[in-house]
Amino acid sequence: MANINGAFGLRPIAKVGSNTNSTGVTGYTQYEIASGNTNALYHGQPVIPLSTGYIDLTGDAAGGTVRLLGAFMGCEYVASTTGKPTWSNYWPGSGADSNHPVKAWVADDPNQIFVIATDATWTSKATARAGVFANANFATATSGSTTSGMSSATLGVSTIATTLTLNLRVMGWVDDPANADFAAAGIGAIVRLNNHFNSGTPANSSGTGTNVGI
Repeated sequence: MANINGAFGLRPIAKVGSNTNSTGVTGYTQYEIASGNTNALYHGQPVIPLSTGYIDLTGDAAGGTVRLLGAFMGCEYVASTTGKPTWSNYWPGSGADSNHPVKAWVADDPNQIFVIATDATWTSKATARAGVFANANFATATSGSTTSGMSSATLGVSTIATTLTLNLRVMGWVDDPANADFAAAGIGAIVRLNNHFNSGTPANSSGTGTNVGI
């Protein structure tokens, strides 16, 4: 039976060790999006820090040479048309009064664990088991739905490898009867972010790479 999972980006589910997990806004860090930023940022989308002090989408699907800051969880801004504070689970790329900041919340703890849907079949549990503790990239990470506001980011099954510079560390999969068909896309993979901006580790295995920018 096919899985019911669609793409939803990175969904926080736990923390490594005994850290307390929070799925509310108070559990995330507040940053800002430039009010003139025309790039849409979707709920669950990986984002990066910029040298300007703002956050933005990744430079490409793999994040380029910039370490990921975390997953975008939503924003608040003053609407330019009404002058009223507006909460949105995604940044539409326009509509903010430039006289006020666009506040953004990011799940930015380097110990955060996420679930993300796979973009393709994992074939079997045995194949999936062999991928645990390996690394992977996003199949896509920069698009989403303007209807739901959700990111379309998924884990690229074909990218799973031992390469340390890949964005995601595979830690397992969600035990979910509604999404348990390993011969179909949509398995909920449990991951954490490699080379996290807040982790203090080098941007890649050779210790090179920029910290901020696109």
